Amino acid sequence: MNEERPSTVLYEVADRKAYLTLNRPDRLNAIDFHMPGDLAAAVKRANTDPRVHVIVLRGAGRAFCSGYDLKISAEDGQGTQGSGDGDPVWDPIKDYAVMKEFTDDYFSLWRSLKPTIAQVHGFAVAGGSDIALSCDLVVMAEDARIGYMPARVWGCPTTAMWVYRLGAERAKRMLLTGDTIDGRTAAEWGLVLEAVPADGLQARVEELADRMAGVPVNQLAMQKLMINQAYDNMGLHGTQILATLFDGITRHSPEGRWFQEFAAAHGFHEAVKWRDSGRWIPEGGGPVPTEEELRGEAP
Repeated sequence: MNEERPSTVLYEVADRKAYLTLNRPDRLNAIDFHMPGDLAAAVKRANTDPRVHVIVLRGAGRAFCSGYDLKISAEDGQGTQGSGDGDPVWDPIKDYAVMKEFTDDYFSLWRSLKPTIAQVHGFAVAGGSDIALSCDLVVMAEDARIGYMPARVWGCPTTAMWVYRLGAERAKRMLLTGDTIDGRTAAEWGLVLEAVPADGLQARVEELADRMAGVPVNQLAMQKLMINQAYDNMGLHGTQILATLFDGITRHSPEGRWFQEFAAAHGFHEAVKWRDSGRWIPEGGGPVPTEEELRGEAP
């Protein structure tokens, strides 16, 4: 008899609050193929749990979430249609179906009738930023980092929440550079609700959650539905469709294939190091850098 797979998201309830904990601490809570569905299932459970008024999302270990666990996909071409030798031609609709399901799973936090608060420490980067920014409120440690580095190559944030939270200019500032910012800057810019010293993060989230927990569930739901409707009126769903299609294209563009070939040749860590350093990413692909170039020579 097969044992049931342990969930990547822990669930517990106390004092009208459901605590959802991303639980892959050995990988900095990197997203595997199970985590999006586990997260959506936990949100659904909290919404049907009569004990719960507020949902708090956090990460086990040293980080909130370090993004997709892409080491295998990037180095071996697995999980990315058409990236590896002998793979079938990339099917953009199959790619879209998978990534849209993941996006909808993250956005269960936004669609939840009960309010959601992200408690961010360490990192909420790449796909991890999609998860955090899908929550109603985000509270960060001042020294935590948030950003979407794959905007430089091999990614597009499928939830599209950067523009809806920051506005066009600052969203462009982040997504045209792939930079990360700390909690203080994220709060100053309005990307997140506030930033607090790391040792006070849990207490501040508890304070906010307790304040909401005294409100009747139906009142919480109606306020959320009204506010979310304004974003729907601005075309949020259509923007997410476009972003999810673009995400697949970025992984199969000439530059995206170059990045995967780089990772296959030198390892995902080295590919990410090159990407995030600001070094030139050759348009139209091109030869993968040599060992000498990795040691610091110009490409």
